[in-house]
Amino acid sequence: MQMKSFGLILFTVTGLALAQPPQTIPPATTQPGTTPPAGRGPGRGPFAPIVIGPRAPVPPEVAIPQPTPAELTQVNQALQKWINSDKSGAKPLLKKYESLLMLQPPRLNVAATYTQSVQRMGPRHEGFVETARKGDIDLLLDGDSITDWWVQGDANKAMFEKYFGGMKTANFAIAGDTTQGVLWGLHNGEGQGFQPKAIMLMIGTNNTGGTDNAGTATAAEIAEGVGAVVQEMRTDFPQAKILLLAIFPRGLPGDSVRDKIAHINQMISKLDDQQHVFYLDIGGKFLDDRGFFLPDSFRGDNLHPQAKGYDIWGAAVKDKLAELMK
Repeated sequence: MQMKSFGLILFTVTGLALAQPPQTIPPATTQPGTTPPAGRGPGRGPFAPIVIGPRAPVPPEVAIPQPTPAELTQVNQALQKWINSDKSGAKPLLKKYESLLMLQPPRLNVAATYTQSVQRMGPRHEGFVETARKGDIDLLLDGDSITDWWVQGDANKAMFEKYFGGMKTANFAIAGDTTQGVLWGLHNGEGQGFQPKAIMLMIGTNNTGGTDNAGTATAAEIAEGVGAVVQEMRTDFPQAKILLLAIFPRGLPGDSVRDKIAHINQMISKLDDQQHVFYLDIGGKFLDDRGFFLPDSFRGDNLHPQAKGYDIWGAAVKDKLAELMK
């Protein structure tokens, strides 16, 4: 089976994909509470450079408007003409902040690119490709550590066996991964060789930057990334039913990441078409009336479920998955 890979950055201008030299960035350290791939701990090597890949197709429901160069010129000329003709007392301020008022070219949304993340480098990805080649998979789970750790520790494994033990499953989630990493994995062997009946997907929390949100993707960009993953799965697995889970709450009540995740979930809910994609938000089942995680359901990092949390999760999706797998 030939796998697809890319070494170019692509961005869309006036409907044309323009190739740019590969962009490399230093690998990010893993998110708090996640486990780096073997031999790749945060702050130590060996690390391969991360090369930002080409832009992935994005469903129109979550696509960020991409003005063409001609549209940018037209809008900015109109704005400049309006500022120059203004007769009010605000004209000095309009001139002072003129550059901020101008429409800017869209930046490349890395969250919606086929980019090999550190997490998808090495044995984990290679093992997933081998599992995909063997086929015989009815239910695919994909995402990050929240899904990956369904089978971490005996208590979690017992919950997995309780809800999925009678199914032919594969879990291609990796701790610390992002939308772009899942996209790359699917496009490079993890999405070929089998046709599952159903998929349970949750991805995007590691794109948020956590509770500090420093230097991270916007909610709209993350929604585009999630949409791109869904689109890739629709391409790779045209007959599969996708259970798209809302990103689980993280942090404490009042943390800005809670609002950001809520905004992302609002946008990705539009991907639900009740034919191939089924959106389900079960985040509230983990919280009490004040917005705190239920006792013993999540770890102290307010991010990762424990066995009780996985039990809540399994109970919340079992009937829907059974319906989708018929």
